[in-house]
Amino acid sequence: MRQLIFIILGVLFGMVMYKGEAASWFRIYEMFTFQSIHMYGFIASALIVGFLGLQLMKRFVKNVHGNPIVTANKNRSVPRYLFGGIIFGLGWALVGACPGPIFVLIGAGVWPMLIVAAFALLGTYLYGIAKDKLPH
Repeated sequence: MRQLIFIILGVLFGMVMYKGEAASWFRIYEMFTFQSIHMYGFIASALIVGFLGLQLMKRFVKNVHGNPIVTANKNRSVPRYLFGGIIFGLGWALVGACPGPIFVLIGAGVWPMLIVAAFALLGTYLYGIAKDKLPH
């Protein structure tokens, strides 16, 4: 039953992304060239919904062991976030889609995005191998 909820939420997420034109290469191009505020509003809405959702989960949702959900302490070093943000932004600008819209576009029948998804998964796998060897 729990997997069905996640599938339904994923489908709804894809529909919102597609109908909101967040998966549109043209909208992303407009954002990176500062020609339209559409995507900035979409991202701001996602941040607000995500923030509120996390606050509600922290207060009212328990994990599988019955304990409250607690966020992990992370190393908040500037170089790591700067380097990761630059790689993420370059990939986003080059491909015209961040990870969420990649799968939305595959679902919409944009088959070249399968190549992008394969390389995104490869990059994630390689990071998993290399992350302990990277400087902190």
